[in-house]
Amino acid sequence: MKIGIANDHRGYKLKKYLVDELSKDYEVVNLGTDYEDSVDYPDYAFMLGELVSSGEADYGIAICGSGIGISIACNKVKGIRCAKVSNVEEAKYTREDNDANIVAFGEKTTEKDALDIVKTFIETPFSDLEKHMRRINKITKYEEEH
Repeated sequence: MKIGIANDHRGYKLKKYLVDELSKDYEVVNLGTDYEDSVDYPDYAFMLGELVSSGEADYGIAICGSGIGISIACNKVKGIRCAKVSNVEEAKYTREDNDANIVAFGEKTTEKDALDIVKTFIETPFSDLEKHMRRINKITKYEEEH
């Protein structure tokens, strides 16, 4: 499994930790900055979104100060369903119900919580229930029409 990870300057420390941990079990593509110098999170979000939407990565992880801005930018890429989550339960539901392909969180997420969120996210399968498929198809159709 290949996982892309992107971050801005505020998320680089947490990203480094996650890359080190996840590289033990997965192929990780590091698209984020490795410095504290200010950068624009949309640039990194778009790179991550393109990597995941093209199928070059199975899932993505996005980190910025709050997790909100980078998630909004990721969702501008066609085919991306990025969810900003705060805990493991949300990570589980966004995969089961929404078939999200990128998870986002803020820099203040603890290392342990971030790793637990990511593992839950990538290990939880989509439920494939008709009601969830119907909703996702509506989103996809709208995206294609606009």
